[in-house]
Amino acid sequence: MFGGLTGFNPTDTDWGERLLNTAATQAIRHLFSQSESVEVAVRCYPSSKLLQGSIDSFKMSGRGLVIRRQFPVEEMSFETDAVSLDFGSILSGQIRLKQPTQALAEVVLTEAGINQAFQAELVKKRLVDLSLDSLNHLSGGQPVSFTEVHVQLESGNKIRILAKADLPNYGTVPVSMKMTLAIERRRRVAFKDPQFEPDAVPESLREVAQALASALAELLDGMVDLDRFDLDGVKLRLNRLQIQGKKLLFSGYAQIDHFPKTGG
Repeated sequence: MFGGLTGFNPTDTDWGERLLNTAATQAIRHLFSQSESVEVAVRCYPSSKLLQGSIDSFKMSGRGLVIRRQFPVEEMSFETDAVSLDFGSILSGQIRLKQPTQALAEVVLTEAGINQAFQAELVKKRLVDLSLDSLNHLSGGQPVSFTEVHVQLESGNKIRILAKADLPNYGTVPVSMKMTLAIERRRRVAFKDPQFEPDAVPESLREVAQALASALAELLDGMVDLDRFDLDGVKLRLNRLQIQGKKLLFSGYAQIDHFPKTGG
């Protein structure tokens, strides 16, 4: 990748930093199906430490990212602690860590992006053709499906969930409820304290809709586990979440075991 570069001076560490920035940017772009922008900034003082593969930190920031072709991320950034690299790998356009490192991480999702994610096959298949014991008295043991799930972000880390349920013997039943988002075990987004909203449902279907809302709340509560969305070599853990307007902000840390190969 960089074999054609000439005039390399081992004392020109600015050149080395530029090379590292380029290699890191290419590697990080490889994590995502799409990326509007990815930027990497290296901090190394004195800069001669780079020749031994040691840097103080590097910071990545990205916008308009897509994970696994179906999960949009508005913004993602992380900044590492000190990092020990194999400098020889940088010269070949790759980055190899001598040991895993950790980074402070921030992720921003938008309401529109969350709703797009609910259309992903990985999510939809967990909501359709379900055999739920809690609904057997209504469905007669037949499969139940939840469709047209729509999320509205609200203040106080609350969300409103609107959906439709296909229930045998009842047809299509609207479902509306509010829930509170929380973090469990630093890797799971929990959907807590579901509150059924009867006014959004015809009176004749309210009892049925309330039972459906409870079932949907239970499904959602077990769905968002970050281990299912791990990036190549990067594991995310969460400390805090907050809703600001139509955005959902997460902060935590990333454990970086290795950088993905750029594919040459």
